[in-house]
Amino acid sequence: MLLLNLRYHKRFQMEVDLRRWRLLPVGIYPHYRLVSWSPELLHEHAEAKYLSFRDELDAIVFPCLGEMQSCRRLMEEISDRDGFVPEATWLAQYVGAGPSRVESCGTIQAIRTTRQRANIQNIGVTPHHRGRGVGAALINVALAGLQQVGVSRVGLEVTAQNDAAVRLYHRIGFRSVKTVYKAIEELPPLRRTAVR
Repeated sequence: MLLLNLRYHKRFQMEVDLRRWRLLPVGIYPHYRLVSWSPELLHEHAEAKYLSFRDELDAIVFPCLGEMQSCRRLMEEISDRDGFVPEATWLAQYVGAGPSRVESCGTIQAIRTTRQRANIQNIGVTPHHRGRGVGAALINVALAGLQQVGVSRVGLEVTAQNDAAVRLYHRIGFRSVKTVYKAIEELPPLRRTAVR
């Protein structure tokens, strides 16, 4: 008989009504820029996604976020979807002391699910660049892009333990609409046997 060792991770489904949403002033630190979607930037989006999630709980809940090659495949799948919204897909870059040092440090993508509705797929900011306004800036430009193409309702899902992200989404105008639980099979610890 196979016994599964499951652990449940609480996640919030959140939504914002773009008919009532207004672009918020966001202070982003100097030396950052946001770059609109281009297929040539797919690798940079995948790398920013991987570096953002690889050491986070989300990489346990969604193992593909913990592997660079899987993040690249995920970006390819997102950008190939019929509902992919280029206007809501942005890359954050840190320019450093000059244009010769460009570091991709954040990514956001969205997929339209109906004429009026879209879901943000991933919002990722690499650890070193968090707390500098990058995430809020990415969300703002993505929501403005969705508004531009006629979307009126936007959803996303976030791990409940990610307090900073939950606070940010609330501040921008998202509201929790549902709590869900994602079951993850945990492997039992390996038994160590003494070598004789």
